[in-house]
Amino acid sequence: MTTKLQVGDAAPDFEMLDQDGKTVSSKDIRGKKVLALYFYPKDFTKVCTMEAVAFRQMHEQFQAAGAEVIGVSADDVQTHKEFANEHELTFRLLSDEKNELRKAFGAFGIGGTAARTTYVIDREWKIRLVYSSPLRSKEHAEEALKAIKAL
Repeated sequence: MTTKLQVGDAAPDFEMLDQDGKTVSSKDIRGKKVLALYFYPKDFTKVCTMEAVAFRQMHEQFQAAGAEVIGVSADDVQTHKEFANEHELTFRLLSDEKNELRKAFGAFGIGGTAARTTYVIDREWKIRLVYSSPLRSKEHAEEALKAIKAL
């Protein structure tokens, strides 16, 4: 069983492809911006769509607070591209097809299912918030922004 990371833990580094096929590395964010990293089960599902739209609607507030938003699921790059285009997403989605990043964070639910979990990671790469709720999609963005503003 994978250990779930908690507040105060160091966040794992990563290097993955986004919806445009571009490599996104934690090394380009660490020390420069706070990160709202949210894991979600699947593109184009009702609750995941509502969550992505909530992050999109609040994206300017995240940017104003010096934060970057990144969504992560096991969907491939092409599916992420279609999802981002359809919902006019203004942030990056990372393709974690082998669930390597999800495993590193321990972002799994009951029975090893893909959990809906949001992490706020500060500039020193420490986890400052872990918010997990399978159905309260909009609250993920709200709780992440509240935690970022409190830093």
